[in-house]
Amino acid sequence: SRLLFLFLLGCFCFLELTHLKHNKATGDSKHDTNIFCLAVLLSSTLVYNSRGTIDNRAVEELQYVTELTECIKVKSSDEDVDDSNEFVKFFPSFIWAVRDFTLERKIDGKDATENDYLEFALKLKHGTSKKVMEYNLPRECIQKFFPSRTCFMFSFPTAPENVSRLERLDPADLSTEFLEVTGRFCKFVFDKSHVKKLKDGYTVTGRVLGHLAKTYVDTISSGAVPCLENAVIAMAMIENQAAVKEGLEVYQSGMEKLKNSFPLELKLVSSEHQRLSGMATQTFMTRSFRDTDGKHLKSLEVTSPKCEDLLSSLSATMTKKLKEGVYAKSGGYDLFCKDLEDILKKYNSQTNKEVKAEAVLKVFLKQKSVDSKAILQADKKLTEKEKKINGKSSAFLNSDQVTCERSAQRFRCLFR
Repeated sequence: SRLLFLFLLGCFCFLELTHLKHNKATGDSKHDTNIFCLAVLLSSTLVYNSRGTIDNRAVEELQYVTELTECIKVKSSDEDVDDSNEFVKFFPSFIWAVRDFTLERKIDGKDATENDYLEFALKLKHGTSKKVMEYNLPRECIQKFFPSRTCFMFSFPTAPENVSRLERLDPADLSTEFLEVTGRFCKFVFDKSHVKKLKDGYTVTGRVLGHLAKTYVDTISSGAVPCLENAVIAMAMIENQAAVKEGLEVYQSGMEKLKNSFPLELKLVSSEHQRLSGMATQTFMTRSFRDTDGKHLKSLEVTSPKCEDLLSSLSATMTKKLKEGVYAKSGGYDLFCKDLEDILKKYNSQTNKEVKAEAVLKVFLKQKSVDSKAILQADKKLTEKEKKINGKSSAFLNSDQVTCERSAQRFRCLFR
């Protein structure tokens, strides 16, 4: 079998299948049906390539259309519901290309167009016998699932004696009738084929097509039935998670650059946060798909004012102590670190460690590092002075210095 994927033909997906034969090596009679289903699911234009004419045998060889209802689902409902009426909304347009057509294109003795010839071949018979129903089934499926269908009939490309060297022939040696049909075929495919779209009108890009192909192949390989709705949900999850990641990278890279300018006023930090948040949201919206409940977008919207207000409230006592000089004493640095740790525990528990909440916290800690250094220096000096006044032994002095250094190490850990 041959399955040719041409992913980037202009802005639509075009697939061609020819000469399907089931896999005799593995005995998998559904091999061809699965390939046909993949073509239907992934393409915006499906070209079925046959040879000779469109007779009953040619139609019967397109038996895969009769199995589509068993091999494709539109909705993810566990109930065994026939949703084949929905197929037409998602299926590709259909082109039947007949190669080496040598017969006269006539119906009841009258000249007929290629499309007339196709529709005549798909005409149903009257009756309810088993033979009539078997004759009508593939035709009914083609008519139902592919309401947009076109036919092109190609004559021999050249004289029989030239066929063996077809690839080396000059254009002048090719049949003018063959070239005329080829020109119409190419123009039709490029001009009339639609952009591949999913439910809700979402345009399929090359990246999205790759996600869909993998999802469908994995589903078929597992023995399950490909579901259009499930595939879209899975793809939306992948795309939206990637969109969130891209948005956060924009925000975080901007905040990292801002940290190089610290210390800054909180008002300036808040203003820059708003600007970067807007850029992150725009980056997310550019790539996001079907985030109907806004779940992924919300992960980008942990607003600075909310986090800053929370930090302001939690650190109010610390701010008061700083103003009153509570930490300006021996052992003040250790007290400062304990209060800061308490603030962090409460803050993380109330923000669930959201990414933007962490970014705002880093700004807060960077600002507090200025106070920390001042308190640490004051603590050391006061401790040494106090020990000298009290006449304490150097051993006790060294012990207090160790305590002070441990507190400093605790504060440094807050930045990791």
